[in-house]
Amino acid sequence: MVNITIDNQKISVPSGTTIMEAAAKLGTPIPKLCYLKDINEIAACRVCVVEIEGKDRLVTSCNNVVTEGMVIYTNSPKVRIARRQTVQLILSQHDCKCATCVRSGNCTLQQVANDLNLIDLPFKERFEDTPWDKTFPLIRDSRKCIKCMRCIQICDKIQGLNIWDVTSTGSRTTINVNGNKKINEVSCSLCGQCITHCPVGALRERDDTEDVWSAIADKKKVVVAQVAPAVRAAWGEALGLSREEATIGKIMDALKKIGVDYVFDTSFSADLTIMEEGNEFLQRFSKGELKLRPMFTSCCPGWIRFIKSQYPHLVPQLSTAKSPQQMFGAVMKTYFAQSIGVAPEDIYTVSVMPCVAKKGERNMELFYGEYAGHDIDTVLTTRELTRMIRAAHIDPKSLKDRECDPLMKEWSGAGVIFGATGGVMEAALRSAHYLVTGRNPDPDAFKIVRSPSFETGVVEAEVQIGDATIRAAVVSGLGNVRKLLEAIEHGEVHYDFVEVMACPGGCVGGGGQPIHDGEELAHTRGANLYFLDKNAKIRFSHENQDVMKLYNDFLEKPLSHKSHMLLHTDHTKWDMPR
Repeated sequence: MVNITIDNQKISVPSGTTIMEAAAKLGTPIPKLCYLKDINEIAACRVCVVEIEGKDRLVTSCNNVVTEGMVIYTNSPKVRIARRQTVQLILSQHDCKCATCVRSGNCTLQQVANDLNLIDLPFKERFEDTPWDKTFPLIRDSRKCIKCMRCIQICDKIQGLNIWDVTSTGSRTTINVNGNKKINEVSCSLCGQCITHCPVGALRERDDTEDVWSAIADKKKVVVAQVAPAVRAAWGEALGLSREEATIGKIMDALKKIGVDYVFDTSFSADLTIMEEGNEFLQRFSKGELKLRPMFTSCCPGWIRFIKSQYPHLVPQLSTAKSPQQMFGAVMKTYFAQSIGVAPEDIYTVSVMPCVAKKGERNMELFYGEYAGHDIDTVLTTRELTRMIRAAHIDPKSLKDRECDPLMKEWSGAGVIFGATGGVMEAALRSAHYLVTGRNPDPDAFKIVRSPSFETGVVEAEVQIGDATIRAAVVSGLGNVRKLLEAIEHGEVHYDFVEVMACPGGCVGGGGQPIHDGEELAHTRGANLYFLDKNAKIRFSHENQDVMKLYNDFLEKPLSHKSHMLLHTDHTKWDMPR
């Protein structure tokens, strides 16, 4: 142990502890802007400086470790003056129009500046203006960038895509797309992890809320919304609701109050996805098509963008099943539209997702009869949903639990856990067991595929289904995905079925979820989904009676011609980058 003194308080900490970590143990948070533990420890912002007795220069606390007898001052006059000047300089190159920024009230720079009581800027303001394609799902505002380098490090170290890089030198140093290319010229997966780890509003999703308001105002349109499983685990965080208060029923109530005509839970179409993808896997497995390479899940659009740009030769190994979002959209504009007597072109489909890549996925086309358009018209992230709730002046505490609308309102616990890494695999194995043996397994028989922690990138398991042994793997985070694919390609491992999620921890950690700077809440949110599954009245996708009715009345059976036409896709129809 190392004995030190921080702000006149003595403390003993393990060797290798940074000054910042030691101060935190005493309940003294040192302000920071660029620091992300084990990811971005470059002290670029200089906001975390402290004074050490016996040293003339201030030192950064995020990447300097304590030494025996060290005496540290975290808020001495010298520290305070330097910190104020540093933040004032940063603000002089940051567009401070906070009232029109999506991160207002949830901005680390804003919080640090307020804490330092900065009420004026002595330096001349100078903003960088870099053009950006505002139609792209991911938006970068160069006027707000503080050059903290977090986006570079997250994309390189965690996702392994190297989309961002430092350009220019000296006072002109800035961040831009690697190679000074346009964002739509590179292989961005749209995972959105750069957004959720940006300390300010320099990175955000394209805001599509006005499109939804316009559709609601259009008397000719019937607005139909679906809400993804992962959204229920996080939406309340931005509105001051506890996990117990923030139910899916209250989201449905909020959407109805906003003006949406019909509301549904995407867990329904997650069950539908399992029926299609599970049967497809059993078919390909029994035919021996997976002896060399596994079948990969296809419900994560960030992953689809990744494999198409990085490993295009593996695209045939993807399941042909559309994602739950797209399946629901297709069913809404056909089966549901017919049931309420409305033409498909008058149905306006909205999906509320934890994901930025879903905004890209909605470009998928739908052709049915005389209709030519899209499964989904608009995708909103969880953050956009909460902004719409605020814009409608809805008090979150006033919301009541409301059921989904009839015809597609039933869901299973298997559908709910789609939002957590391992959930798709577990749901698929539950129903695959039934389809092979004719009996349900214990609902928790396959929980071995669940991720034990946020840090766990890959989970492997061998499970018995009938007489067959299925070698399964679950992976989340594109950096981990690349390592796994390389191991498969080099023959180091072999699997039959692999679930892939682009975002670490799965959809619950998606790029469209509420932002908590410095916190990773994917595992906590995932635990909430597993709790809902444990207490669900139905825990198997094949027991969802509304899904069974959909097959009996419209689709006939899984993998039927109509199912293929509406619920499956050809992944080779478009190329990356896009």
